[in-house]
Amino acid sequence: QVQLVESGGGVVQPGRSLRLSCAASGSIFSIVAMGWYRQEPGKERELVADINSGGSTNYVDSVKGRFTISRDNAKNTVHLQMNSLKPEDTAVYYCNGRIYYTPFRWEDYWGQGTQVTVSS
Repeated sequence: QVQLVESGGGVVQPGRSLRLSCAASGSIFSIVAMGWYRQEPGKERELVADINSGGSTNYVDSVKGRFTISRDNAKNTVHLQMNSLKPEDTAVYYCNGRIYYTPFRWEDYWGQGTQVTVSS
């Protein structure tokens, strides 16, 4: 079993910052990639940013220059630093991990989600 536990969501005014964290634990053989997705009510879940084991990152265009994803491989954690937040960033943010739980078997795991609300 693998668990992803998120923290750091909340309510913030436009232009301010938040930092999300996600820790993976359990039967982890290796982690291929970790990332953050978000979902607004009535909309599909979208990729915000991800980072692979080599440190290569990928961002959705709407957050480039404002969000930074980072990863601590030793601690199996991933962080999302969100600066210059906008009301349209309001969503439930989900941590995702593509994780090998044996040398040959992997699955996509998800955290429980954390609410981010940007409002004045």
